[in-house]
Amino acid sequence: QVRLVESGGGSVQAGGSLRLSCAASERPTSKTVLAWFRQAPGREREFVALIRWHGGSAFYADSVKGRFTVSRNNPENMLYLQMSSLKAEDTAVYYCAVGSQYESNPRAYDYWGQGTQVTVAS
Repeated sequence: QVRLVESGGGSVQAGGSLRLSCAASERPTSKTVLAWFRQAPGREREFVALIRWHGGSAFYADSVKGRFTVSRNNPENMLYLQMSSLKAEDTAVYYCAVGSQYESNPRAYDYWGQGTQVTVAS
């Protein structure tokens, strides 16, 4: 069972930047897809971005395209989300997840971290 631990959340002013990290307890397989989701109070969990563990382009939600960048560090089993030009509507708990399908539906993911809070003040 893969354990995921997110870090890097915090409070920031609108227009600022944050970098989230997600550490995986074991090396993902070549077919693994890693993703970021977020959930604001009273709302459903929302897809943010995904990337394949071994190569391939990333895929982003329209709401974050051009502002967020997902990346990975394979030797260290790390996933990152660089967030720039943050808006108040980006405020949410951010989760990393691991699955085997190139899919934005959260039900396609098997393992989840505990989440990290991002708060953007307008």
